[in-house]
Amino acid sequence: MVWIGLACVACGQVKVTKSAGDKVGVDLSGIQVSGGAAIAVRNTLVNNLNRSGWMEVAPPGKGGVKVRGSITEANGMLSFTCIATDASGHTLLNGTYSHPVPRAVYLAHQVADDLVIKSTGKPTFFQAKLAMIGVRSGAKELYVADSSVQDVRQITHDRSIAIKPRWSPDNRYISYTSFRQRYPDVYTIEWATGIRTRVAAYPGVNSGGAISPDGRSMALILSKDGNPDLYVQDMPSKRLTRLTHTPRAVEGSPAWSPDGSRIVYVSDASGTPQLYLIPRTGGTPTRLTTSGSQNVAPDWGKNGLIAYQTLIGGHFQIAVIDPSTRESRIISPLDAAYEDPSWAPDERHLAAARSVNYKYSVYLLDSMGDKPVALTTSGDWLAPAWTR
Repeated sequence: MVWIGLACVACGQVKVTKSAGDKVGVDLSGIQVSGGAAIAVRNTLVNNLNRSGWMEVAPPGKGGVKVRGSITEANGMLSFTCIATDASGHTLLNGTYSHPVPRAVYLAHQVADDLVIKSTGKPTFFQAKLAMIGVRSGAKELYVADSSVQDVRQITHDRSIAIKPRWSPDNRYISYTSFRQRYPDVYTIEWATGIRTRVAAYPGVNSGGAISPDGRSMALILSKDGNPDLYVQDMPSKRLTRLTHTPRAVEGSPAWSPDGSRIVYVSDASGTPQLYLIPRTGGTPTRLTTSGSQNVAPDWGKNGLIAYQTLIGGHFQIAVIDPSTRESRIISPLDAAYEDPSWAPDERHLAAARSVNYKYSVYLLDSMGDKPVALTTSGDWLAPAWTR
C-alpha cells in the first residue's frame, strides 16, 4: 500500500470532548440592511459568529454585545458601518468597511473577525482560505474557497487526479501531488500568480510536498531508491536528505512540527499504519501512536497538537494527540466517516472530509466540542487544507 494523501487510520485511548462553555451573546438587531447583497453580508456575519466557538447571535435585546449600523450598496460597492458596544456601553468596535459587491462575503468575514477579536480576544479563521479537491466528471481538480465556501475558484483544469493540497507557511504556495503527466509528481502553485512548478518528479512515487515552517525545505515521500521513504529536499538547491530507510515498509503523509525541528509521518513498519516522529536532521524514528489498527493523515497545528485520521468501529474518525503526553481524543461524531483533518489558523477548529455512502463533503469541526458544520452541501469535496 502507498499513501499519497489517501485515508487509512486509527487511534489510542478515546475521550469525548465537551462544549467550550458559555459564549458571548451578540445582538445584531441594530443592523439595517438594504438590498440582496447586504442581506447576504448579514447572513454570512450571523453564520461566522455562530461558528466562531466564542460568540453566538442572541435574540433582539439580549446578549452582552450589541451591534448597530447599516449595510448599504452604491456604485458597485458595499459599505458596512458598524458600532459594537459591551454591556457597560464601552465601545468595542467603531468603523466603516467597504468591499466591491462581488466580494460581499469577504466584507462579512472582515467584520466578523474584528467583532470576535475585539469582544473576546480570541483568534478566528474567517479570513482564511480553504484549498480542497473537487470531483467532477471523474477528474479531481484543485479548488480554493473562502472560509464559508461561498466563493469557490477552480485552480487546475488538468482532467486528471490531484491529491492532498497543502499551503506553505506564508500562504504563498499550494503544494500538491498530481497525476497530470501520468505519474505521481509533486507541484507547487504560487497563489498570487498561478505559476505552477514541478518540484519533485523522481522515478516512482513522489508525494508529501510539505513545506517547512521556514519555507526552505520540503518533506517528500519518494520511492526512487526502493520502497517509499521520507526525504527532505532543500528547495533552493534541490538537494535531498534521506531520513528513513525501511525496505519492508511504506511511509507517507509527512507534516512539520511548528518549530520545524521534527516531522510526523505514517509508516507501516510495525505491520499497520501508525504515526511516527523523526528529527528534521534524521535519526531513529519514534512511534507516536500505539493503539488502533490504522492511524494516518497527520496535521501538526501551531497549538502543538497533531490531528490525524483513525479507524473506530469500521469508520474513520478525527483524533487529536498531544505528542508530549501521548494523550489522544476523538473530536468527530460517530455519525459518519471523517478524513483528512486540517487545523484552521484559530488553532481550535479543523476542516475534514465527511463521507456518507461514498459521497464526500467538507465539514468544520470544533476541537472544543461544538457541533460540526457542513461547509459544502453539494458535489464531492476531499482533502481540505486551511491557509496557515
